[in-house]
Amino acid sequence: MTASTLLVFTLVALVAIATPGPTVLLALANGSRWGVRRAVPGMLGAVTSDFVLVGAVAIGLGALLAASEFWFTVLKYAGALYLAWLGVMLLRSKGGLQVPADGDAPVAPTARSIFMKSFLVAATNPKGYLFCSALLPQFIDPQAAQAPQYVVIAIVFAGLDFLVMLAYAVTGARAIRLFNAAAVKWFDRACGGTLLALAGSLAFYRRANT
Repeated sequence: MTASTLLVFTLVALVAIATPGPTVLLALANGSRWGVRRAVPGMLGAVTSDFVLVGAVAIGLGALLAASEFWFTVLKYAGALYLAWLGVMLLRSKGGLQVPADGDAPVAPTARSIFMKSFLVAATNPKGYLFCSALLPQFIDPQAAQAPQYVVIAIVFAGLDFLVMLAYAVTGARAIRLFNAAAVKWFDRACGGTLLALAGSLAFYRRANT
């Protein structure tokens, strides 16, 4: 893989990652509700899933998923249901950083819980596997050893993903400080509604060859 090829991949990946999706939306919601520091485990969960996606493409699982209607459907509905559940939880939220007058502040989830939510959102999204399966091989030199190239791609992809999610989390954390308690609830509901919409789009998503 040449330096120019890696640069092109970086630009393409950055555009794809920066486009609002489930994981960056969770980073935004976590940053606004619990602060940037509490949002970091979620970012690490999404980054871990990036290595899973790239690894799946490297060993051919992405192509297998693209060819198998059964497993594609199973993963698609599992991901849609999980996104819908997260959306409902946000819709029912009473707000994050704002403390009610009676002192009954929401209890922040554990770092492990935040990590697993973001990891599962990305790892159960079949569109991610199909996207990576279509994109990544275009930047791999078939005449050179492929494993080191996939390692480089995974590191770049994960690094970009983390930086984008960090920007979303910081934006959410700073913006939410300007809101009152009622606005925080509506922000959570907006994020929850968007997750539900993404869940619906995933449930009805069909591969190009089906």
